[in-house]
Amino acid sequence: MSNDENTAFSSEMENALSTYQEDFVRENLMSDSFLDFVEQNTKPIDLLFAYYRCAIMEVETKFNVLDESLSVELDRNPIESIQTRVKSVDSLLRKMRRKNIPLNLSAIEEKIHDIAGVRVICSFPDDIYELAEAFLAQDDITLIARKDYIRNPKPSGYRSLHLIVEVPIFLKNEKRNMKVEVQFRTIAMDFWASLEHKLHYKHDLPPERAQALADELRDCAEQIEHLDQRMQAVRNEIVTYNKENPKESEFPGFPLIN
Repeated sequence: MSNDENTAFSSEMENALSTYQEDFVRENLMSDSFLDFVEQNTKPIDLLFAYYRCAIMEVETKFNVLDESLSVELDRNPIESIQTRVKSVDSLLRKMRRKNIPLNLSAIEEKIHDIAGVRVICSFPDDIYELAEAFLAQDDITLIARKDYIRNPKPSGYRSLHLIVEVPIFLKNEKRNMKVEVQFRTIAMDFWASLEHKLHYKHDLPPERAQALADELRDCAEQIEHLDQRMQAVRNEIVTYNKENPKESEFPGFPLIN
């Protein structure tokens, strides 16, 4: 067979294969039965993720209420910002494969606790613990697990307070308890964690350079911890001074209410 004949034969085979693949997709992957199968099996996971989004809304609302009430007591807002996220399906499947979790909804709810995430960014370290305790004191919040990486930082230098909680959501015909991971950080802790994640996971460095940068990041984390403590001390001194030197009422005849 000549080169031209070989080329023509290869082209015919490629066209035939392409036609076969297209026919297979149309007859199988685009068939009504297959599309019905996809809908039947994706709807439950979509519904579960909707429940997690509802749980996030419940938790976020609780922190907004706490921030508002504490702002009156403290004369400032202890929460700088609130961030939320629901784990992507791709990330969820990878975690299930890594942890060898069965592919069913019951196992997902029971074994994976960070599908719904709420991150609360505070001004000072003391605010973190005050908010966490006020949040956990609410009678519809159940604490599942607590990891304090502020008082016990990870070897990398990572600092944050993690809570796994159950919160009820009220649906049309039922009440469901959903798990939510809540992370508390100061502005400085969040700044470090965000950059550490980008620097650590985005580059394939030689081992010696990776270790040197890990040491540098750990040192940065320690400096950030010292900065948080210094800012806390400044805030405490201001609060103490204001308590010892209360302002007189701007309205004569109306005494200050303690």
